[in-house]
Amino acid sequence: MTAVAALVAICLAGWFVRSATAGSDDTAASGKPGVHAGGTPQTPAPPHSTGHDDTGRHDSGQDEKPAATGPLAGKVVVIDPGHNPTNYRYPREINRKVNIGTNSKECDTTGTSTNAGYAEARFTLDVSHRLRALLEKEGATVKLTQDNNRPYGPCVTERAAIGNEARADAAISVHADGSAAGNRGFHVILPARVKSGAADTTKIVAPSRDLGTRIAGTFLRDTGSAPSNYIGGGTGLDTRGDLGGLNLSTVPKVFIECGNMRDPEDAAQLTSDNWRQKAAQGIADGITGFLHG
Repeated sequence: MTAVAALVAICLAGWFVRSATAGSDDTAASGKPGVHAGGTPQTPAPPHSTGHDDTGRHDSGQDEKPAATGPLAGKVVVIDPGHNPTNYRYPREINRKVNIGTNSKECDTTGTSTNAGYAEARFTLDVSHRLRALLEKEGATVKLTQDNNRPYGPCVTERAAIGNEARADAAISVHADGSAAGNRGFHVILPARVKSGAADTTKIVAPSRDLGTRIAGTFLRDTGSAPSNYIGGGTGLDTRGDLGGLNLSTVPKVFIECGNMRDPEDAAQLTSDNWRQKAAQGIADGITGFLHG
């Protein structure tokens, strides 16, 4: 963990130096943080995309491709593309309450979108496809919780269950935030220590922190994106105990909010093919480092 912390510190230091010499695009936080990642549903976004999100396969939400060789051979990674492109068509189903251990929350939410209408659910699938390809190239067995192959969901409870049943060595839920303009940057969400009802994160808190810290460092390095200026105090890390996808996980798992779709400068990155590939690489490098120990 000392080496990992040093990596994040070095990356952060480099970013702050670049900001000082080139001028920072970050403005002071203007209010509310994003709440869509398992919280209040955002305004439904149309399913069209202004980017290209057809990289990778669309054959099965439980798709896997075992590899015989590679540094990650024998490792299982579950990727959870946040939301679903057609959730907005099923408000009754996704608003149904499910038990996340500490309380009841909506089955799923619609996610957010850029002001131009690029839906978060399209973004998360695109990055997840790219991430899957990178990890499979290293020999990992990769499973997606959904691949635009079901009308809505799955519910947050099922998303956690898929990782648990796969006995994943690592799981990542891919998102983008829907906060106020001026709120910029990425952050990785870590599970809090929760033991209530069906939720018990006791055994995954420490490895999930290791996983999340590594991803924060490599995401910063590979994308050049800034850590969030409105969540996490500049660390790029946040800890939450209100997300069913983390509360109900029994395997190391984190969420990543890759940027704020409602900020024009972040949106320009999130809708860029080139930047999304860098984002996938940053996540893949963090997962690889974690799995290598």
